[in-house]
Amino acid sequence: MAVDLSEARDRDLVSRIGKGDEDAFGGLFRRYAPSARALAQRVVRQANLAEEIVQEAFLAVWRHPDGYDAERGSVKSWLMGMVHHRAVDLVRREEANRRRSDDAISDLSVHEPDPAEEVADQIDLPQERAAVKSALAELPPEQRQVVELMYFEGMSQSKISDRLQIPLGTVKSRTLLAMRRLRTTLGGIER
Repeated sequence: MAVDLSEARDRDLVSRIGKGDEDAFGGLFRRYAPSARALAQRVVRQANLAEEIVQEAFLAVWRHPDGYDAERGSVKSWLMGMVHHRAVDLVRREEANRRRSDDAISDLSVHEPDPAEEVADQIDLPQERAAVKSALAELPPEQRQVVELMYFEGMSQSKISDRLQIPLGTVKSRTLLAMRRLRTTLGGIER
């Protein structure tokens, strides 16, 4: 009986949303947003992306409440289905973008020589390059990884934080420590 009453209340909220009732929308949001956020976060594993997915799903409810069909299931299952589909789509899109980016980088490195290396060879910088490679090799792995992502892949500290799933402050401190060590190690190179 309680489930039927709860479902009837949800259907009434969706019906009122169809008439532009903002209070009904707020009620539906308060009722299901925490569950929707938890579902999205389980799929995408990032709180900020989960928030965006929930906002998109509820915006879709506001714009198209007529998309709900009582014969196909409950309001809750309709909402959670929208959240889940959006989260899975985002993960697939991110993975496809990552693959395309990796493919483009590997294509460039295989087919086209790096112009910076050609210039370095032409102006006799192989010794400096070897010294930098040696200095990088001496860094602790976690510091070297941050420096390589930043300088060789052009990533910002916040993107490195997202990719490695570590706090931004950790990325910043690893960068600072690595740069100090590199400065000390490479300080004697003549230019």
